Amino acid sequence: MTPTIVLEPISQSDRDSFLTMAVNHFQELNPAFVPQADWREHYFDRILATPEVFLRWIVIEGKRSGFILFGLEDHRFLPRKTGSIYELYVEPASRHLGIGRFCALQAIRELQTHSPSKVQLEIMAGNRAAEALWESLGFRKFSERWVLEQGKR
Repeated sequence: MTPTIVLEPISQSDRDSFLTMAVNHFQELNPAFVPQADWREHYFDRILATPEVFLRWIVIEGKRSGFILFGLEDHRFLPRKTGSIYELYVEPASRHLGIGRFCALQAIRELQTHSPSKVQLEIMAGNRAAEALWESLGFRKFSERWVLEQGKR
């Protein structure tokens, strides 16, 4: 039986709960992640202050079990919008039940109501489960992002 899944907006009063879950998410992606002072101070507030960004709890059978962050961006050089899925996190105990797929499809549908030219996302290198999910939804690898971290040269 498929569990009842609801996407609920995250509000200002959810700040601490969200940040705790977000730290878990980012540390799962990168065990060396340590939230810096600017992250703790601004990450959540800037998300909520951006009108075309949507932050939702993933609520499974009444329990907050993850979150999804998605939105619209202006194209850098053209008069069009791009849909973006920034984060999708489902707590480990709730994985492999189709919840990520359900939430991804809900976000894509909501983005498509704004007629973006495309929907894009990034996947951390080595995250095979995420690659499999997004490929199954029709996404394909288009480019790679390379980063030079400060102080690493």
